[in-house]
Amino acid sequence: MAKGSRKRLSDRKDKAGDLQAESVGAAAFFRKPIVHILIIVILGVLVYSNTFKVPFVFDDESSIVENSVIKDFRYFVNPSLAGKADMINFYKGRFIGYLTFALNYKVDALNVTGYHVFNLLIHLLNALLVYWLVVLTFRTPYFSDYLQRDIFGSSDKIRWIALFTALLFVAHPVQTQVVTYIVQRLTSLATLFYLLAILMYIKARNSGSRQAQYSFYAVAIISTILAMRTKEIAFTLPVMIILYEFMFFKGETKRRLLYLIPFLLTMPIIPLTWMGLKSFPADFSGVDELTRIAGVESVSRWDYLITQFRVIVTYIRLLFFPINQNLDYDYPIYRSFFNPEVLLSFLFLIALFGMGIYLLYKSYRAEQGKRFWLRLVSLGIFWFFVTLSVESSIIPISDLIFEHRLYLPSVGFFVALLSGIILIKENWASRVRIVEEALIPVMISVVIALSLAAYARNTVWQDEVALWEDVLKKSPYKARPNYILGVFYMKQGRLDDAIKAYQTAIKLKPDYVEAYNNMGWAYINRGRLDDAIKAYQTAIKLKPDYADAYFNLGVLYQNQGRLENAIEVYQITIKLKPDYTEAYFNLGGLYQNLGRLEEAYGEFQAVLKIDPNHKDARTNLEALNRAMKNQQQPN
Repeated sequence: MAKGSRKRLSDRKDKAGDLQAESVGAAAFFRKPIVHILIIVILGVLVYSNTFKVPFVFDDESSIVENSVIKDFRYFVNPSLAGKADMINFYKGRFIGYLTFALNYKVDALNVTGYHVFNLLIHLLNALLVYWLVVLTFRTPYFSDYLQRDIFGSSDKIRWIALFTALLFVAHPVQTQVVTYIVQRLTSLATLFYLLAILMYIKARNSGSRQAQYSFYAVAIISTILAMRTKEIAFTLPVMIILYEFMFFKGETKRRLLYLIPFLLTMPIIPLTWMGLKSFPADFSGVDELTRIAGVESVSRWDYLITQFRVIVTYIRLLFFPINQNLDYDYPIYRSFFNPEVLLSFLFLIALFGMGIYLLYKSYRAEQGKRFWLRLVSLGIFWFFVTLSVESSIIPISDLIFEHRLYLPSVGFFVALLSGIILIKENWASRVRIVEEALIPVMISVVIALSLAAYARNTVWQDEVALWEDVLKKSPYKARPNYILGVFYMKQGRLDDAIKAYQTAIKLKPDYVEAYNNMGWAYINRGRLDDAIKAYQTAIKLKPDYADAYFNLGVLYQNQGRLENAIEVYQITIKLKPDYTEAYFNLGGLYQNLGRLEEAYGEFQAVLKIDPNHKDARTNLEALNRAMKNQQQPN
């Protein structure tokens, strides 16, 4: 061979070697944990980059915008200072979550950007905790033999499993309702403490140092308490820690129970908070009340439970195929267990849960290489059902289905899914080479597709009207979307559209008092005063203690010059709702105009007692003081 030919051949070999070395170097780079963390964070930021200006929607209005509790830290020191008893009870049960809203308000009032940044930060932290959960699970005693024998082929691949589990969690479109819908921070924040508690428990059980063990254990207990003071879904946290302990750790049973007892002792936190008791009654008479604390009388526990069999199947479908997502589903209530849809759903769920038990059993007997994936699939199945049980069981909740309820259970789903994929790969890769080669590209494609779907879903949230018109397309026979669209149409000055929306809502739900009340305002703005009076009177007839309808009727009478009627209606309003600031203020103004200064003085004082920062009441009170002094001076 000529010297030139040998040189060219040598050059080609050198280039091939360089390319192989670069490929190996790139692979090593992408196996680094810090790179995985950056990928998770960057993807999450990109998916939610179009949400920072999404306005307050739905329950955001009552829980944040109109909620005086988050606007003054005094209420978190002394809850009795808050004006609305129902809101006091509500935020006391979710104290930590509402405290974060108060911090947002303190920093930038009602600027939505800060709230969305906070929500996204929590979501990113949760994704990282999911990543860490998978990594730490492989370090538990159950996996000790596995790691020593390196059965999987490379311990670095464990981080690939953790990475894709976290990527599916951070990018899945079903999570948008938690991250983009501001008030659902309560769900994501409770999930953060939930995951942190389990991770700290794992760290405590794996620690060789007694000091480190105690430290991690203390953080786990504190995180458990914080989770339970954020949202009720944390009630199942001790159950998951117990399951995890017996699935992945070893040791003497008595000693293991000592680790678990403090977590079990946290379980009464949520029921006692809602029951308002310092201890359980001897006859457990409060249990019945507890199971209705978040419920509605129109749905029995049994009907709610059997409907949830269908709902859970819908949840699973959304996790596999996130299409036709809806903020406000029009979901039917099922009344018979033997309805074919209910019965088939029940059998499917029983089979799925039974599979979790079977895989757990098989994981004790299967060969070394496969049993670990069986155990992880089992963990994911149990996690899904246990964490969903608070909102999909016998406690009737007014809304049968909401996508945000999938946020915490989805962790188990993604763990089970990835573990199941690896189990299939382990069985088929040796027979079909393409399975091994295609796995990573397919997973990357799935993550990209989910990310694009989540980004597209977030565009729907950017405008209130667009969001609720999307809901109405998917729930055309539900009253609430029509009512809420009417509210936003009124804000845009589209009065005829608003009236039409309210009329549709009333047609679908004849006792919809809020729709009658708002329709009254629309009629007033259209100059149809007689129709407005009829709307308010109908609302009052349907709900005799409806203070808002009385107040609005009083305003209408006042504008018509029917002052005595207005005074009478305002007095009824105050009797029904003793902290109704504007009713006191309007009544004071009427008395002032009629020359009944002492009565006016009393009403304005009542306003300031409820709201010391009410500037108009203070101004009117000062003017009354001057007028009353002038009356007392001799001529």
